[in-house]
Amino acid sequence: MTINFGTDGWRAVISDTFTFTNLRMLSQAIADAVASEHWDKSGNGGPAPDPRKVVVGFDTRFLSDRYAGEVARVLAANNFTVYLAQADAPTPAISYAVKHLNAIAGVMITASHNAPRYNGVKLKAAYGGSALPEQCRRVEVYLNDNEERARGPNLMDFDQAREKGLIQKFNPLPDYFAHLRKLVDCNVIAENPQRFVVDSMFGAGRGAIKSFLHGTGCEIAEIRGEMNPGFGGVHPEPIARFLGPLAGAIGAGMGNFGLATDGDADRIGAMDERGQFVDPHKIMALALRYLVEKRGLSGAVVRTVSTTRMIDRLCKRYGLKVYETPVGFNHIADYMMTEDVLIGGEESGGISFKGHIPEGDGPIMGLLLVEIIAEARKPLTVLVDELLKDVGPAFYERTDLRLHHPVAKSEMTDLLVNKSPAEIGGQKVTEVSALDGVKYILSDDSWLLIRPSGTEPVLRVYAEGRSMEMVKALLGYGEKVAKSVV
Repeated sequence: MTINFGTDGWRAVISDTFTFTNLRMLSQAIADAVASEHWDKSGNGGPAPDPRKVVVGFDTRFLSDRYAGEVARVLAANNFTVYLAQADAPTPAISYAVKHLNAIAGVMITASHNAPRYNGVKLKAAYGGSALPEQCRRVEVYLNDNEERARGPNLMDFDQAREKGLIQKFNPLPDYFAHLRKLVDCNVIAENPQRFVVDSMFGAGRGAIKSFLHGTGCEIAEIRGEMNPGFGGVHPEPIARFLGPLAGAIGAGMGNFGLATDGDADRIGAMDERGQFVDPHKIMALALRYLVEKRGLSGAVVRTVSTTRMIDRLCKRYGLKVYETPVGFNHIADYMMTEDVLIGGEESGGISFKGHIPEGDGPIMGLLLVEIIAEARKPLTVLVDELLKDVGPAFYERTDLRLHHPVAKSEMTDLLVNKSPAEIGGQKVTEVSALDGVKYILSDDSWLLIRPSGTEPVLRVYAEGRSMEMVKALLGYGEKVAKSVV
């Protein structure tokens, strides 16, 4: 079968397409691609990575540990030394391990925020972020176009590989935590310890934030932190409709605010003391304001096409350059590796900032938010209200329309650009962008975006407006137009 990488790796339904057989074939293609002369072996400005060392990690999904073991067996059979995580771990911890251990690549078994029936593979490069598009294409070539693929994958017995030292189990968290301590001010947190709830959504971020803050005086209640590969029957995605348990925990008095990480902990969401969802748009804007005004930092700011324009308004005030990218943290990572970037993030909750790896990271953004609240000595509700009075108002919603057949992105884009409206909700359309899907930008800085997902069979409709009435008008128009092209 043909396997292709989407926005961030390959994802498929367990036992349908995501099988041990297909995973072994993909692992062999990864081994061939990494060993080829076309793989980037530079380490991106740092020391040259060990060309025979690969890191493998996994999340809490059904059979993820077994799948990771199979990847390790194939890589070991191809004479790679594999550092295999001893337990489920956050994707950013595995990505950091790739860079810290000076490995040539990394493989993470995860389907991130997707439904429980999915699993997947994320490919990491030596610099500690998602592999470049050309690296993913190289894997696809070896997998789908290689005349020798019928020979099947090389395989080594797991115990034999362990005896030979080709598979070495390790704990990625201590080094990851040591790195985070350079970026999060635990002294500020310890001076004003917080009482809050962490919702790990049964994902690989379980225990990370609580363990990191041990000894700071914070009182942390963790919910959905046990192993549950079914994720309680919901998508492990930190958005409002999946965070009822977190709202319930805050309402029951377990904490003054809440943090939530997704299935592999590369995304962040939050809730205030009233149980109101604080989306990544606001988290990124709060973080940008804090990094500039309290830490005195500067640099370019990178946001995806679906992320709030509050970022642009703050950057205009601070005199910072703003880059807009297609959806997918890999596009943000490109800037983080080539320019002086202060912060980069996307609507889905993948955010990173200066000094960190070019990778979305739920735990570090949750910890930075705790630091922001501790330093301000104000409730999260007040901080959000102040932000919205400062650079808002800004209301946001997203609707996902399930697709029953694939949508040709180029044809959809051409149609929506050619049929762009003169106005929506009483506001004139001043700009039309086709950077990723089609985005209509209005005279009052409201916007509507329509684009197919790169990881799921859905068409996404995003809207940000200066009022909820405008958001409803934008979404109504977007859904009507979107349904006409599916």
